[in-house]
Amino acid sequence: MKRTLFVGICLFTALFISLGIAGKSSAYGIGFDDLSDLDPVTNQYNALYGVDFSGATVLTAGISLNDFEFPPLSGTNVVFDDGGAIRVTFNSPVLNAGGYLTYMTPVTLTAYDSLFNVLSTVSSAYSSNMALSGDTGSSPNEFLQVAFAGGITYLDIAGYSVGSSFVLDDFTATPEVVSAVPEPSSLLLLLPGLAGLWGLRRRLH
Repeated sequence: MKRTLFVGICLFTALFISLGIAGKSSAYGIGFDDLSDLDPVTNQYNALYGVDFSGATVLTAGISLNDFEFPPLSGTNVVFDDGGAIRVTFNSPVLNAGGYLTYMTPVTLTAYDSLFNVLSTVSSAYSSNMALSGDTGSSPNEFLQVAFAGGITYLDIAGYSVGSSFVLDDFTATPEVVSAVPEPSSLLLLLPGLAGLWGLRRRLH
């Protein structure tokens, strides 16, 4: 009887641990290094991360990118604001979103909900942080991020209204978890646990 009780407790403990793991969200990062120089960034990352971009075009170090002023944080690719603000659209709300920016004019990140209500904004620390000609004390690739616990659906990253004022590298976001759904392995653990407790109940009666 004690053995049956012990097994039942262990199985239920494993179930609750796995439920907790299933409910946690994890951030993802996009470095744009899988794309080619001058590629427009649109829905290339939708299938993998559920995110779309507009107003973003790839620049590659040593080709179209002036990497003396705008050095990538990692790899060789960045994206720039091609014609205006870069808009990022999330299929499902995210808790936070941002990236590493090098800019020649102040940059502002604005987060919106699904109805385009402003949720949060953050602005760059300097007027310019280019590597050679940026403001004193600045450095390239400043990390800027907006966050909202209720979930962000759209993100605008804006510099000059006509664009061509900043580059973005290593974009990151953390998806919002709506509910914890048991993994298949958790459900398999539940069945023998219930059977063990049912057997214990029969012995006690």
